[in-house]
Amino acid sequence: MRNVHLGRHVFGLAAILFGFVTLTWRDFNIWQQVQPLGNIPHREMFACFSAVIQIFGGVAIQFRKTARIGALTLGGIYLAFALLYVPRMIAEPRVYTRYGGFFEEFSQVAGALIVYSTFARDDSERWRKLARTGFICFGLSVVSFTLEQIFYLSATADFVPKWIPPGQMFWAVTTTIAFALAAIALLTGRSALVASQLLTLMIVGFGLLIWLPAPFADPHQLINWAGNAQNLAIAGAAWIVMDFLSQNRAAAIVSTAATQTHPVQA
Repeated sequence: MRNVHLGRHVFGLAAILFGFVTLTWRDFNIWQQVQPLGNIPHREMFACFSAVIQIFGGVAIQFRKTARIGALTLGGIYLAFALLYVPRMIAEPRVYTRYGGFFEEFSQVAGALIVYSTFARDDSERWRKLARTGFICFGLSVVSFTLEQIFYLSATADFVPKWIPPGQMFWAVTTTIAFALAAIALLTGRSALVASQLLTLMIVGFGLLIWLPAPFADPHQLINWAGNAQNLAIAGAAWIVMDFLSQNRAAAIVSTAATQTHPVQA
């Protein structure tokens, strides 16, 4: 398989940002649910160790020779964060934020899985299947993004800057529909590339309009910094999916052109 393009770089940058935010605050943000572990001994040390892992993975994934190591590192730690939601999902099965948090982390696991598979030395069927699994996992995560906005539509609207016309609820509903359409397109394979492009653009837009101004408004809130990192990580995962679909389409075009130029002899 060919190299993925900008997605992995954005994904890695988010991990580096996460790491530095964690080192600065010496604690975990509300999405990285280590909270179910309670007051574990040496909590600060555990946070710093997590930060170092993310920085290492974020740097490693930037380079072709170490991209698989970086993807494996990031995929592993984000899977751990995702699994830490499971006890809370079991304890509070009617609270959807528990499921939503799981799938936010799981979407990043999906992105890491695609990069890991794409950078395999051989182009065997097992790596293609593994990349496809990552793609499907990301599609399922987008289903969760849709449901989370449906269940918490008013809270979603509150995130929309008031100065953007025609109104906060309009954009909450519009982005929810956009997530739903993207999930359908990704999981059915119909217009999946276009859907991934628009989805990536939308998530990047969230970062620019909602999260990027937040630290300037209140730099003393951890959520404002962590929200930027989390949004950038999900945007990176979506970008990886877009790159993956673009490569598959390009490969199909090349294969079709080759067949037409050199038709199989009867």
